[in-house]
Amino acid sequence: MSSPTRSGEPHSPGTRTPGFQRQIGPLQATAINMTQMCGIGPFVTIPLMVAAMGGPQAMFGWLIGAVIALADGLIWAELGAAMPGAGGTYIYLREAFQYRTGRLMPFLFAWSAVLFIPLIMSTGVIGLVTYLGYLVPGVVDANGDTTALGHTIGIAVVALVVFALYRRIGQIGKLTTVLFAIMLCSVFAVIVASFLHFDADLAFGFTPGAFELFGGPFWTGLGAGLMIAIYDYLGYNTSAYLGAELREPGRTLPRAIVYSILGIAGLYFVLQLGVLGAVPWEKITESSSIASLVFEQAWGTGVAKVLTVFIVITAFGSVFAGLLGGSRVPFEAARDKLFLPWFGRLHPRLNFPTVGLFAMGGITALGSLFTLADVIAMLTTVFVLVQSVAQVAALTVLRRRQPGLRRPYRQWLYPVPSIVALIGWIFIYYQSGTQPVLLSIGWLVVGVIAFLIWARAEKTWPFGPKEIRESYLDDRTKEVGA
Repeated sequence: MSSPTRSGEPHSPGTRTPGFQRQIGPLQATAINMTQMCGIGPFVTIPLMVAAMGGPQAMFGWLIGAVIALADGLIWAELGAAMPGAGGTYIYLREAFQYRTGRLMPFLFAWSAVLFIPLIMSTGVIGLVTYLGYLVPGVVDANGDTTALGHTIGIAVVALVVFALYRRIGQIGKLTTVLFAIMLCSVFAVIVASFLHFDADLAFGFTPGAFELFGGPFWTGLGAGLMIAIYDYLGYNTSAYLGAELREPGRTLPRAIVYSILGIAGLYFVLQLGVLGAVPWEKITESSSIASLVFEQAWGTGVAKVLTVFIVITAFGSVFAGLLGGSRVPFEAARDKLFLPWFGRLHPRLNFPTVGLFAMGGITALGSLFTLADVIAMLTTVFVLVQSVAQVAALTVLRRRQPGLRRPYRQWLYPVPSIVALIGWIFIYYQSGTQPVLLSIGWLVVGVIAFLIWARAEKTWPFGPKEIRESYLDDRTKEVGA
């Protein structure tokens, strides 16, 4: 196969996606990331993390997770700064893998993203309903399981989020900043409440033999713990999906990613430490609304109910921010005629992808009907394969294939962060369990079959010529024989 022709200076990607408006600045981009990252996550997963790692040593699980998230974030930063379009990973995989496998990889990502992105949002809805159970009788039962009333409320919440997103991006950015402020208030309230009754003996009372290399609960539970930690860090890439709507994306995107990961990592560690020092770890594992329990212990039931409302709003904010970014993913694929064409339409007046918003909202509502643990396991295995591992390869391929690509940011200490991220993702995938792994592989197999049907109909690779379009390098297109 011959190489595509390259000529001219790299074009600025600042206006590549028509219709979108660049109105999101650094503060709003960071707020969008952090609102999506925190959301309800730590408030519902702290008990799961402590149980998985067998005691207070769970606090170190957050730190290891932060290392993996930061290493992966530096991959996103370079790719997103160089190719700031709507869709994030879809664009990166399209540009990197077109030389060998045509459009297979971006197709598989779009195919999978319409599943795993809404599943991430579903966990926010599940957590919201769980904490609402502290305020409203009948939402959860005595075992902490969601009732029919709770499921109905969850679906109504998704409908409200979709309604809130049905507006211009400038208005959404302002609303996201407000939700971000509420999220910070919720986290700091839990931290303050926990440290009012902080007991160092509880916080640092590690399980005997916890760190023994062979058989210690820290190491045996690290795989499950990292899956939970990574789930809680997910969202540092949300602004990359909004690349076509960022001001000065080459500067805004890397900063928003790094600042949001470091900020949330610090908050998570202090939050986990405070809770461990306020409540015995055995009791933490039995609680479905641990933040409300900490509030009640510190200030009584009345204040606990008021602050629980803040946590419910925080959960709403995470779903809001996630669907905001996720609804843009199939848009770019549809514009490339690689996905259903309806997803490529923008609202004629408000300039946002309507079908993507409604479709992902519907899947989010459906996912909210399942348990939190099941949803986390399924979404983790799917995105590790088609996004995380694939992007490690994409960064390396693009450095070799497109050395002239304009890169406002280049990964620090390359390729060390890429190697750290790859090892972390492989370990998490391996530890996720047989059923989620098999389901993720099955989903990809079906996706490959769907791609082959589409490729056959479109007479493209592997049933026709392979089109090489280096969209962010130059405007030339070269048809290359399969």
